[in-house]
Amino acid sequence: MNLPPHLSVQDGHLLIGRHDLVALAHEYGTPLYVTDEERICDNYQRYRNALASLYPKSKVLYAAKANGNVSLLRALGNLGAGADVFSSGELELALSAGMRPGDLLFNGSSKSPSDLNLAVAHGVTVSVDSLDELHQLDAAAKAAGKNARVSFRVNPALHIPTHPKIATGVASSKFGIAHEKILPAYREAIACSNVVPVGVHCHIGSQILEIEPFVKATEVMVRVAKELTGIGVALEFVDLGGGLGIPYHHDTDPRPTPEEYARAVVPVFLEGITDAGISPELWVEPGRYLVADSSVLLTRVNSVKFGHKNFANVDAGFNLLIRPTMYNSYHEVIVANKASSPAEETYSIAGPICETGDILAADRLLPAVEAGDIIAVLDTGAYGFSMASQYNCRPRSAEVLVHGEDKALMRIRETTKDVTSTMVTPPWQQQR
Repeated sequence: MNLPPHLSVQDGHLLIGRHDLVALAHEYGTPLYVTDEERICDNYQRYRNALASLYPKSKVLYAAKANGNVSLLRALGNLGAGADVFSSGELELALSAGMRPGDLLFNGSSKSPSDLNLAVAHGVTVSVDSLDELHQLDAAAKAAGKNARVSFRVNPALHIPTHPKIATGVASSKFGIAHEKILPAYREAIACSNVVPVGVHCHIGSQILEIEPFVKATEVMVRVAKELTGIGVALEFVDLGGGLGIPYHHDTDPRPTPEEYARAVVPVFLEGITDAGISPELWVEPGRYLVADSSVLLTRVNSVKFGHKNFANVDAGFNLLIRPTMYNSYHEVIVANKASSPAEETYSIAGPICETGDILAADRLLPAVEAGDIIAVLDTGAYGFSMASQYNCRPRSAEVLVHGEDKALMRIRETTKDVTSTMVTPPWQQQR
């Protein structure tokens, strides 16, 4: 298996950076997420440099939904990253991590009044998704005595080669305003008393392993940018969104790089803005590419069962990593304490959740697995813990961050008391 450079095998054990993952599992317990901070920083700098080398007025906004741990937001913010936020909670996390309001974009198709009020209060630009939302935001800004900075999210109606549940730029998507209807939307924004249109935004989907869809989206966006300029919109930025995928199948998946992305997209962007006579910032919103391969999920084998197939029953399930169940996604798995041992048997890695679909990895050829072994599920830094739940009353796991020789918790393990802490007893039950 082709391992990324921050993972290695030493004395039969799998390492992340300089740290033995088996030792971390024993020290902190399982299930356990372990994240390499240096890998995230390297991924971010590679993405930023690829764009800035071709267009210096480029800005990388981390898609906070991929992994919202404040330690990761802080690490990226310290390098100059902004964030694409999708809720008031993500907005507050980004601000608490030290990110500047001007480096944030509040995205989403269904923002509440409190969401809009918070964005106005902090001066965060809002990516507007409907005319109804536009007028609610205008009213919120007027009530606060402020002007709200906005972009509209454009739906370019493109076929996207990814899972249908994460293809957001298709015509039938709930996200954005159809590109042929975007000019009237901006005219309506211009007519508002407390809204200032400053940008235009799109996002076509996630886990895209081809570059061409991004080129097509850029062609749509620069055409829209020229039309907006023609009606008097002074664009400060054009946001092309994120979506660059990673090779979950380490040996066979394509490996699109930020350099390939930049070489394909930036010339189209430059030609378009030159034709429009403008020089806005170029914003992008990578999430998965920055954090996915930075993390592993460590899970202990509770038991092994041999039947119609072999099951390695582990202590992590779709409560902690829902991607395999929700999207039929693939993650490489390694027996971390037998990383140098030859493969002998085929196993399905089965979680402890009371659902037939709770399979983290199906039919994998592995060394002989025994109770007590530590299974490492790779590439779990994106949409892993951020989509975790407490289903079956299972407390969520701890998270450890490593950086060079250093290691520390960045999230403590929950207990059953944490699960029940928000539950209250109705008055009539208290009387019994």
